[in-house]
Amino acid sequence: MTERSRPAPTLDDAIIAFRCGEPVLLDGSVVAISAELASDDSLARLRQMSARRLAVVLTGRRAVALGLASREAMEGAHSIAIAADLPATVIRNLADPAASLGVAPPGLGPRLGPANPASLSAVTLAKLAALLPAAVVLPLAPAEAALARRRGDLAPVDGAAVMRRRAATAGLSLVTEARVPLEGAEDARLIAFRPRDGGSEHLAIVIGAPDRDAPVLVRLHSECFTGDRLGSLRCDCGEQLRGAIAAIAGAGGGVLLYLAQEGRGIGLVNKLRAYELQDAGFDTIDANEQLGFDADERVYLPAAEMLRQLGFTAVRLLTNNPDKVAALERYGIAIVERVAHIFPANGHNERYLRTKATRSGHLL
Repeated sequence: MTERSRPAPTLDDAIIAFRCGEPVLLDGSVVAISAELASDDSLARLRQMSARRLAVVLTGRRAVALGLASREAMEGAHSIAIAADLPATVIRNLADPAASLGVAPPGLGPRLGPANPASLSAVTLAKLAALLPAAVVLPLAPAEAALARRRGDLAPVDGAAVMRRRAATAGLSLVTEARVPLEGAEDARLIAFRPRDGGSEHLAIVIGAPDRDAPVLVRLHSECFTGDRLGSLRCDCGEQLRGAIAAIAGAGGGVLLYLAQEGRGIGLVNKLRAYELQDAGFDTIDANEQLGFDADERVYLPAAEMLRQLGFTAVRLLTNNPDKVAALERYGIAIVERVAHIFPANGHNERYLRTKATRSGHLL
């Protein structure tokens, strides 16, 4: 393949590069790498591109956890300059609460400032890559940026494309469907929807033949590897999944949307990190915030679009979470009724359920 015929890099190419610790060129003006994967070699490579000072970009929640910002500054992201000789291990410690719980390491600049759009998209790119939400960024002068683009060894990406995928605004295409008999719901079909920008597929499980002219019983279920597949007792996800299938089948039909949003949208690896923090005494919300994430990073626009493509615009929503009700209504789905979906604690998830009720407003 000639240089001229080589396809332009995609957002997924940039995500893969970021997951491999490689630099990404954002908006043609800022080079970024994952802070979690920073190495002395990758920092040296950045410093060869420009004499400008490197900065670490942290979410507001991570900055607060490190004592670098007040709780009033929890939204958005913040940038802080770092010393020219700061080793990679210190940068990794900034991103990872397992290494720097509540303590900012030395070698940081004197001031924390708001991240510019390109730097903010670097943190968002880390989230899309299922990494800790922190990045090392290097702003380039126009001549340096032009040289970086000509070299072609950096994965270029448009910051706006990063933000669009994070907001799940790319739209969905129905890819395929198949009959899949389930235990307790033999008349079931699985329908796969793929985001048009190449993101992860979401699934709809349609049980029976629900009437599109009447409010349909619907469950929004975010994937949970540990609960759904392994039967983990740390959460109630597995019980909610199997219970929803049984409830929908018992009602004569309905839809379960299985959404690719592991760990409330932070990914499986980061969920395991949150579990470690919970074992150290944090509840599920504080653990996510120590990692630099919001308490809940999920987006429900794909769910609303899947329902519309299936022909359902009015639902009876099987949930204890008022945020799901509000989100679907915000995206144009009428919630005719909220149907409670409660399961007893098992001795391992009592604190988790109590936190959902007292801090997240779940109606348990």
